[in-house]
Parts: sequence; structure tokens; C-alpha cells
Amino acid sequence: MTTLLVLIVVVLLAVALWQLTKIFDLTQVGANVNRTQVANDNDNKVNGYLMFAFLIFIYITTIWCLIFYGHFPLIGDSASAHGPEIDNLMVISMVLIFIVQTITQALLHYFAFKYRGKEGQKALYFADSNKLEFIWSIIPAIVLAVLILYGLYAWTNIMFVDEKDEKDAIVIELYAQQFKWEARYSGADDVLGKANVRYIEGVNNLGVDLSDPNAQDDFTSSELHIPKGRRVIFKMRSQDVLHSAYMPHFRAQMNCVPGMVTNFSFIPTLTTAEMREKPAMVEKVANINTIRAKRSVALIAEGKEGLEPYTFDYLLLCNKICGASHYNMQMKIVVDTPEEYAAWLKENSPKTIVQAVKNAAAEAKAAEAPAKTKDSGSVKSVDSTVVAQAEMK
Repeated sequence: MTTLLVLIVVVLLAVALWQLTKIFDLTQVGANVNRTQVANDNDNKVNGYLMFAFLIFIYITTIWCLIFYGHFPLIGDSASAHGPEIDNLMVISMVLIFIVQTITQALLHYFAFKYRGKEGQKALYFADSNKLEFIWSIIPAIVLAVLILYGLYAWTNIMFVDEKDEKDAIVIELYAQQFKWEARYSGADDVLGKANVRYIEGVNNLGVDLSDPNAQDDFTSSELHIPKGRRVIFKMRSQDVLHSAYMPHFRAQMNCVPGMVTNFSFIPTLTTAEMREKPAMVEKVANINTIRAKRSVALIAEGKEGLEPYTFDYLLLCNKICGASHYNMQMKIVVDTPEEYAAWLKENSPKTIVQAVKNAAAEAKAAEAPAKTKDSGSVKSVDSTVVAQAEMK
């Protein structure tokens, strides 16, 4: 709301200044005022100086942004092995953009003044200049080619996973649906079982093929746990619309497309606890909690519940506008030490999808039993959960 009010004030101020110039023009009775619609030398000179003033405004704004927002668009220390390479590519791109913008804007505004219109002066016109066209074509082409090749090289290094890395990696599925994420772990065999939306029923909301031997030890979690220092391969699916799995601190993003499986992998380099202890993160959390504390005072004064203190967590976000609650589609990511991750696996791996379906079927059968009539006791019941009773490997 404050930003909107500031913008309104700026617009109204601009209108007021414009009206003042019109009033000033009307008050110049008998003065040498150009009332024609053709610009004279004085008009062109004034516009030329105004161009210089606007150039100074651009540079002051740029310097101010660099001082107060110099740490953006990056978000601090990356937490993946490939993160520094992505950050380096971003920095190079931003530096090149800054240099080109500074030079071209200076030339643009200088030429607007130097070659302003003068009475009796005619502009020189020539159809083409091979030399100039070559210069302004070849230089951007070379710079862009270098950037593109560097980007392709970086992307190839990130996406390429050789057989050795794949063999030692952890395989996790990220399942997207409006408007939540769910993670499926491959269990002890490190192989995800087959899945298809046609198998979605009851507690099997990921559509896992429960007759697949590789699916017998698969389990799900609403919180994504990954270990530090070990490669994680993500298999991504979507149940409904196009989503995008975005993990900003790991410099990772990949679309989740209905009907297909997409892949991304990285090696976490900082645990959640280690990231929380980073000086920049400590400062950021402190600033956020200061704002939340002030907001809480106002809320409590209104008889509402105050805000809880903020604690940093890695997040998995959706980076595609996937519907009305897109903003709320997120999952907590916990980067554990190898020992912590092993303990978490030991605690959660018995909670398999197969076992969950069996339990649900047993509960449903038990709930139906009291409703049976006495003469139905001789009727043999049909087990509709055959797929859930596949033999364990």
C-alpha cells in the first residue's frame, strides 16, 4: 500500500509540474515565446540538456541500487556443488549488462545533445555503412556466443551424471499436484517402483504400481530430507498441470510436466544447521524477526494472534503459476548430515506405500463388518486390494 501511495504522489506531482509549465507559458505576455508547433534552436538546446539531466538521474539510480541492492539477484551462499558455477555465470552476465548499459546510455544522451536540431542545418543521410554494420553486429554476436557456450558448458556439467555417480546416488521422486508437493523415496533398493495416474486410489495418491517388486519398499514424505555431500537424483512428475520444482538455494529448477518424467540432480554442500549459522543468514533472519515483531504488536493490539518468530528453512517452491493457491505450494527441505539422514531413513522407511494401502484396506474391511447381516456371514468376501499384497522382495 505504501508503494502504491508513493507512485500516486509521484504521478500527481508530475501532473502538477506539467500544469505549472503551462501556466508559466500563459503568463509570458509580450515575451519572446515560441507559439508555433515547430521547435527552434532554444527548444532543441533545452531538450538536449534535459537528456543530460535524465542521464544523470539514470546513473544516480543505478549507483543507489548497487549500494542498497547489490547482493541481488543472488540470494547469498549457494548450497549445492554446482551453485558457484551458476552464480559465476550470473555475475558475468550482470557485469556485461551493466557495462553495455552504461556505455550505450551515455552515447545515446550525448549524441542527442551533440546532434540536436539547428536552424539551417541538415542531417547527413547515407543508406548503409558496411563497416558500422559489421562492428555493431559482430561484437554482440561474439559476446553472446561466448555467454551461450559458457552457459551450455555449465548446464552440461550440471545435468550430466555418469554411471558411477548414478550408482552411488539417492533417487527421490518429487510429485507435484495442485497445490502441494510429495516426495517418494526408493527405499533400500534405490529403485523407484513404476507409477501411473491410473493407479491413483485412496491412500495411493501417487499412483504407484503396487504389483511392481521395486515399489514394495517405496515410501512417501511431506518433508524432503536429503544428505549433505551425496548426489541426489530427482525424478519429477505432475498429476494435473504444469508445475516447476524450484529450489533457489540449490540453484535448481526443472519443470514438472503431466504425462512425463523430468530429471535433475545435485549434491548438497551445506546442511540446514550450517546455513542457519551463516553470518548473512543470521542477519537476514534477525531483520525478518524485527519486522514480524513490530507487526505482531499491531496484531495483538487488534485482538489477533501475533506472528511466530521466523526460522530459516530450505524450501521447494513452484515457479509456474499453476492456479489460485500457487503462492502456497511449497515443501520444507531438510539437509541432514549423513548420520542424521540414516537415522531419518531408519525411522520412516517401514512406512511404505504398500503397507499404508494394506492398513487402509484392513480398516475399511473392519468398518464394514458390523454392517453385515447375519445371513451374509456365509458369503465369501472378495479382496479388492490384490495389488497391495504383492510379495516383498
